[in-house]
Amino acid sequence: MSRKDRSRRVVASPNVREFFRDSLGEAIARQQLEAEDHTVHYVVNLLTLFTRADELYADAPEGRRLPPLATMLAEAADAGCDRDRHRSLQRLGDVALFMAGFFPDSLARKPVDVDYYIRMGGAAYGTLADQTRHGARGAGIGEVFGELAEKFTAFVDAIGEIADLGRRYSSVDILRLYEVWQATGSRRARSRLNALGVPLCESATDVRH
Repeated sequence: MSRKDRSRRVVASPNVREFFRDSLGEAIARQQLEAEDHTVHYVVNLLTLFTRADELYADAPEGRRLPPLATMLAEAADAGCDRDRHRSLQRLGDVALFMAGFFPDSLARKPVDVDYYIRMGGAAYGTLADQTRHGARGAGIGEVFGELAEKFTAFVDAIGEIADLGRRYSSVDILRLYEVWQATGSRRARSRLNALGVPLCESATDVRH
């Protein structure tokens, strides 16, 4: 399927969940990412949910906004019970995955960059995996969180491919891709840079995923 045809699906798909399911499946196959069906289903639901701005943003004195990841982590640390702690950690991981995958360019304008989101999101899912595998929520969801923690960057890359549908890269975009590759070792960023004819020196980054 051509990029042009895939781009049309962004607009034409009558079912957002179906679009994300198909697009994520294709991206995972291209990335040669091995992932359990339950984990893929979780990510599809996450992407579908966050297409609604009211699910992504939270109320704040200055209006609806996206709380910093550090605030979500503090809420988890201050939670009065395991349920609230798990909810805060899950939201931290979900938001970090969504933002790092879909909006890495916007993170360049923030005090923290995409590699911070990857570290924070992966750590949140990892903690959830440890705390839920033997808890009331059961082993199933714990395994999902464990796989997301282990393969966080790979899922960021897969979501990034969906965000790339129909996109044209400017010189600023190419520079940003190079910065992301240097910071995270992203396979998707490296692949896009190669496709765009940008020569890469493997010694430019020490990160490998």
